[in-house]
Amino acid sequence: MKKIFLSAAIVGASLFSFAQDITVDEILDNYFENTGGRKAWSKLEGHKMSAELDQQGMIIPIEVYEMKDDRAITKITFQGMELAQGAFDGEVLWSTNFMNMRPEKAAAEATENKKRNLGSYPNPFLNYKDLGYEVELMGTEDIDGVECYKVKITMNPTMVDGEETENTEFYYFDAENFVPIRVEAEITSGQMMGQMAITELSDYQEVDGLYFPFSVTMRSEEGPGQTIEFDSIELNPEVSDDLFKFPGGEESEETEEAEEKQE
Repeated sequence: MKKIFLSAAIVGASLFSFAQDITVDEILDNYFENTGGRKAWSKLEGHKMSAELDQQGMIIPIEVYEMKDDRAITKITFQGMELAQGAFDGEVLWSTNFMNMRPEKAAAEATENKKRNLGSYPNPFLNYKDLGYEVELMGTEDIDGVECYKVKITMNPTMVDGEETENTEFYYFDAENFVPIRVEAEITSGQMMGQMAITELSDYQEVDGLYFPFSVTMRSEEGPGQTIEFDSIELNPEVSDDLFKFPGGEESEETEEAEEKQE
């Protein structure tokens, strides 16, 4: 038992020393260098990611648009209809209600939280100092057999039930290739409040000189989650402003009530 304890202690000390030999900025410099370079990332104006989800034999095409000016939308084609999720036109955050198939604005608090951290495209680490974010190396950790640097990023606080809450995420950078293979963030509301939302990233491929993960799995600590295998990624896509804009019309009573409760 003593030998095992001593061995574990030696390994732990070695990993701690290993983490101390590199700074968090050196980790980020290696990350950007290995994935295309800071200059190329800073010139990126937006991207479009396309995939097809197989839901019990039903193929559902999805397109994810993210732009440098923070406009974004996930477009889902289901039974001939186009549905939007997480759409943002710079001012309005909205989605399609899957029950009544109508576009609905998000509650005021969700929209406020979206606006609190604008300007972090395509990556919150690219200009984190200019954004006022804090980044800290937390040491090393083994993720599914891969030695990783654990990096904590603290962004602008978010509102939860009317109160400001610390807004942090944990990135696990592969210590060999310096690319993130996992991201964790605490869930701050709903039935899974207090659990970690986990995003697993893999299958990095080059797209016009930049490297993106083509496989993304999103899950909670206690669930299997959903894996998206992207078929293609297009850089600097030509898009219409109308793609992101809230279509207008009457909102549902549920959404209006939710907004009133937040005010």
